[in-house]
Amino acid sequence: MKTLAFALLLSLPVPRLSPSQLRQPQHHAPLVTADHRGRWYLAQTGHAVYCYGPVVTLPAADNGLKKVATFCRGNDPVVPLKE
Repeated sequence: MKTLAFALLLSLPVPRLSPSQLRQPQHHAPLVTADHRGRWYLAQTGHAVYCYGPVVTLPAADNGLKKVATFCRGNDPVVPLKE
């Protein structure tokens, strides 16, 4: 019985695929596109932040000046920068 099944399996036709019938790889667009309107900055906490607005200098509590990035992603719209 096994011999009969094996002979039947070998007698089946095998289709031949030409190179034009082979599946071409599909290139998908990235899921997240880069937004070129903003810029990465190093926050005073040591984390990288992505901000859309300009860097401005604001008065600090110790009568000095502090650079901050504006319109940032995340919870803080204004992030103090590491100098």
